[in-house]
Amino acid sequence: KMLEVFYLKFVLQEDEEDLVDPAAEIKEGCAEGSCSDAKAKLDTCNDRVNGKSKTSETCFEEILDFYHCVDHCAAPKIFHHVK
Repeated sequence: KMLEVFYLKFVLQEDEEDLVDPAAEIKEGCAEGSCSDAKAKLDTCNDRVNGKSKTSETCFEEILDFYHCVDHCAAPKIFHHVK
């Protein structure tokens, strides 16, 4: 009985380690695919802001645009995976 419990815990632990959140992969695909223009604008803004020693500029608008694009692209694909 003790061996059976140990085996079940081991198998369940192995299964949990193999789980991959499909949302992360889907969002990454959207960021590199249909949202690549928004990502490029965000990267350009980040480079510009990081290149200045003193600035009040932020990339708030660019990051909102990027996240909106990724969420809009990924949502229907993610919900397809929901059981």
